Amino acid sequence: MPRSKSDLPSKLCPVCQRPFTWRKKWEDCWDEVKYCSERCRRRRAQAKSGDDETPQRRQ
Repeated sequence: MPRSKSDLPSKLCPVCQRPFTWRKKWEDCWDEVKYCSERCRRRRAQAKSGDDETPQRRQ
């Protein structure tokens, strides 16, 4: 019987601070998964150094 999406485990991405849930492709390595996407994985250095170095966009 399939699990409902609300029953899947989730984590918080350290880069974008958004929650992400378990995926089938992460079945064997869920404990090592840290980032929600490839984009966040590439931006991990910015998350460690802080947002002060990132130029702010004016609106």
